[in-house]
Amino acid sequence: MFTGIIESVGTIATLQPEGTNVHIHVDSSITDELKIDQSIAHNGVCLTVVDFPQPGRYVVTAIRETLDKSNLGDLKDGDTVNLERCLKAGDRLDGHMVQGHVDTTAVCEEIREENGSWYFRFSHEEGPHFITVEKGSVCVNGISLTVVDAHPKGFSVAIIPYTYEHTNLKELLVGDRINVEFDILGKYIARLTNKPQ
Repeated sequence: MFTGIIESVGTIATLQPEGTNVHIHVDSSITDELKIDQSIAHNGVCLTVVDFPQPGRYVVTAIRETLDKSNLGDLKDGDTVNLERCLKAGDRLDGHMVQGHVDTTAVCEEIREENGSWYFRFSHEEGPHFITVEKGSVCVNGISLTVVDAHPKGFSVAIIPYTYEHTNLKELLVGDRINVEFDILGKYIARLTNKPQ
């Protein structure tokens, strides 16, 4: 379980294919605080630390389904990823409850600066559990954000300067894919209200 509050931005050092899996080598300032078998979210995708090949670097493995269903399949050497370690019992929940299970990807349709903040508009396929509501929560590339506008095939968010500067959103371009995890409460309510009679 995560909160959507990004701890650090890591850099992809190398991508090592093995069969249909890819071992992702990440350089990060929090590497020394990690341990084998620890869960860490990468752009909102929960992956397990499997190795420390050198100081400041750790390795996680992504399976083909993860690569196909998230923007981790788009990664290249030198790209950055938003990182968050799992929530510890008793910690403050500053964002919202995030599982680290990406529901879909969305495409960035618009980026604009608005008096010191940043506005992003995203589009995605329509789905019965792809639900956003105005002033509700959504997880974008692992970041807990508040929805500004919502409709069945997309949503927009506004980003304060701190979030913009301390996540990989500052590198996002129109046309790029982002990972989306919709609010778990909304997904459960949608399942209950749409179940067969």
